[in-house]
Amino acid sequence: MMSKPYRTEYPRPQFRRDHWVNLNGEWEFAFDDNRVGIEERWYDQHPLPRTIQVPFCFQSELSAIGDIGFHDTVWYRKMFTPPAEFSGKRIFIHFGAVDYAASVWVNGRHVVDHEGGHTPFQADITDVLKEENNEIVVRAEDFSRDVTLPRGKQYWQEKSAQIFYTRTTGIWQTVWVEAVAEAHLAKVRMTPDIDSNSVRIEHYMTGTGPDKELELQVKITFKGEPVAEDRFSVQGPQEVRTISVHDFNDHSMGRWWSPEHPNLYDVEFTLLQSGKAVDQVQSYFGMRKISIVGGKLCLNNRPYFMKLVLDQGYFPDGVLTAPSDEAFVQDIQMTKAMGFNGARKHQKVEDPRYLYWADRLGLLVWGEMANAYQYSFEYVGKITKEWMEVVSRDYNHPSVVAWVPLNESWGVPNILIEEKQRQHSLALYHMTKSLDQSRPVISNDGWEHTKSDILTIHDYEWRREILEDRYSTVEKAVGSMPANRWLTLEGYPYENQPIHVSEFGGISFKKSDWEGWGYSGADNEQDFLNRLVAVIHPMLQSPVVQGFCYTQLTDVEQEINGLLTYDRKPKLPFEVIKAINEGKVPVLKEEQASGVQQNEQLKQLAAAREVQ
Repeated sequence: MMSKPYRTEYPRPQFRRDHWVNLNGEWEFAFDDNRVGIEERWYDQHPLPRTIQVPFCFQSELSAIGDIGFHDTVWYRKMFTPPAEFSGKRIFIHFGAVDYAASVWVNGRHVVDHEGGHTPFQADITDVLKEENNEIVVRAEDFSRDVTLPRGKQYWQEKSAQIFYTRTTGIWQTVWVEAVAEAHLAKVRMTPDIDSNSVRIEHYMTGTGPDKELELQVKITFKGEPVAEDRFSVQGPQEVRTISVHDFNDHSMGRWWSPEHPNLYDVEFTLLQSGKAVDQVQSYFGMRKISIVGGKLCLNNRPYFMKLVLDQGYFPDGVLTAPSDEAFVQDIQMTKAMGFNGARKHQKVEDPRYLYWADRLGLLVWGEMANAYQYSFEYVGKITKEWMEVVSRDYNHPSVVAWVPLNESWGVPNILIEEKQRQHSLALYHMTKSLDQSRPVISNDGWEHTKSDILTIHDYEWRREILEDRYSTVEKAVGSMPANRWLTLEGYPYENQPIHVSEFGGISFKKSDWEGWGYSGADNEQDFLNRLVAVIHPMLQSPVVQGFCYTQLTDVEQEINGLLTYDRKPKLPFEVIKAINEGKVPVLKEEQASGVQQNEQLKQLAAAREVQ
């Protein structure tokens, strides 16, 4: 008996179509520890002995397996009958993410391979489909012990330890099939320009040609009201148009996007052939600008202090996969309730559904690659290809305001002494800028920067007086070595970039059943409050720091240095932490320390989510 699918929302919210079928839910499943599946043709009418709940990895409880052992080769199988409305269309199968390498067969025919554990891929399966009872088989191969693999926080040992967590193997984001016409829209890139009140839209189409009689109609609305419309003849696979979006320019009277005013324009793309609609896609964009002017980081042409929280994006029952959209909304609501205006998604390429809610609810996001730990020739190719896919996938999200291809010299441990590793960092910086000139790029977050748009510093010092002195002048900040690492490499001097302390805090405080550690420890609620004040206030009062990222949003497995427990219970009331983020020293009342108020706040947030 098939269970109800998990994660029923359309998985690609920036590019939505109506004709699709969610393939999440129960699949047949097998471990292939002896790697015999190819030889024995498991891809062709070979039932598998177990079942798994997709899109959850077998290591998670929500998969209904919950096995954290090493099983690097796994197989999935599911039967699929396309609905009648798919008749006469091209049918594509889509995978949100499969970790790490995937091969897909349909009815015994190989249709696609993909390498990279965090990015989507697809295949046109029209020509191999039958009218009913189609067999879809996926073979996923992970490399659990390979430290040159872009893997983020997934540990190469069997059990989690310190800052490393449970691995993810196989399918971990939504699988779906979609029907499109022969001529259809493949993707769009939307670049807003608040200075000219316009949006530049690059359209990429399939099935075009001078004899196709194709037109593309673009309708832009704001809260249901028409804003602009364009219609033009399609001459080739790529078309570029700039559309004016009339708006006020300042004084918070307009429709610009920001965390305080997450305004979004809706876009409807309709491809017409001989006057008849053959493809329709729904999307949206935000009019916002990230820039650096005179050493100041600006949002919409005004200096903006980023108060970020480090967010690992792990869940107790789903590992890297959130159990629902509500989980994303809850994390974002809690982040904002505590006075943060953004999140640094750490060592994880987050699900597009999270970015959708960040766009809607108003949260800045630093997009970061899941890094490897060691350098090799093969590693360079793997991370470069996958990072290009990340930037392409998330380009249109207004919430994404910075790119972080490398963190703390992970993957380039000898960057200080090896020219090839320095050049790799430099290449990732320039490649990212070649793909996206609208956002700053941090070359190597934390230390040992090459070319970088923001000078970021990781500093887990907990003594207030040292932090106040260290960030009292530019010279002291740039000359500091908090982790006994130089902030910039020889040949790449500080050039008046904005200074952000992009990791700090990490105060451990046990408020759950998880045992673990942090960078410094608190004994009780009042001690925790005092320690938060001691590290956050020097950042707010510094004349040189323009933003920070506090470590971290939640406890994760053995790490207990979150502001929330792993199951998302606050360790202090939200308004207490918000007051600290506003530069105040709040007084902790007895009912706040007891947890009564925290529980009431959770109920209020849950009620707010009901009306989203």
